Amino acid sequence: MTATAGTVCTGASTAATGYPSFSSYVRARGPVLLRTARSLTANPNDAEDLLQTALTKTYVAWERIEDHRALDGYVRRALINTRTSQWRKRRVEEFVCDELPEPHGLPEPDPAEQQALRDAMWRAVVKLPDRQRAMVVLRYYEDLSEAQTAEVLGVSVGTVKSAVSRALGKLREDPELSPVR
Repeated sequence: MTATAGTVCTGASTAATGYPSFSSYVRARGPVLLRTARSLTANPNDAEDLLQTALTKTYVAWERIEDHRALDGYVRRALINTRTSQWRKRRVEEFVCDELPEPHGLPEPDPAEQQALRDAMWRAVVKLPDRQRAMVVLRYYEDLSEAQTAEVLGVSVGTVKSAVSRALGKLREDPELSPVR
C-alpha cells in the first residue's frame, strides 16, 4: 500500500509542481505565452522575439525556480521586464529645427463645399433618364463592375458602357456642375 501511495504521490507531485523539463513547459504553455507577448507589442515578430528573450531568462533560472506551478507568473514578469527595458532603451529620433519638416500640401477641403458638391452632383444625376441614372448609380455609387451592372439590369455589358458614357457626357454638360470644372 505504501509503494502505491508513493507512486501516486510522485505522479501527483509531477502534475502539481508543473513540468518535468523546460522543453515540456515551452511545448505546453508556448501558445498562451505568445498571446501574452503579442498583447505587449504591436508587431507579431517583436512578440516572438520578446517571448524568446523571456524564455531564455527562464531557462537560465530553471534550476533556481522552486515552485514550477508559478512558472507562468515568472515568464510573464520576464516578458514585462524585458519589454520595459526595450522601451527605455529606445532611441528617440526627434530633433529641434526651425522649420517644420511636413511638406506644404493643398489645404484641406471645406466640408461645407464638399457637401454642396455632393448635393449638386446628386441633383444632376436625378435629372438623367431612369435607365442612365440606374446605371450611373450602380456603377459609381454602388461600385459595381460593368458586368455586375449589366447582370442586375438584365442588359448587355456593351449597353452599360454606352449608356454610362452618354450619362457622363450629360453630367459634364450640366450647368450646375460647371463651377467644379
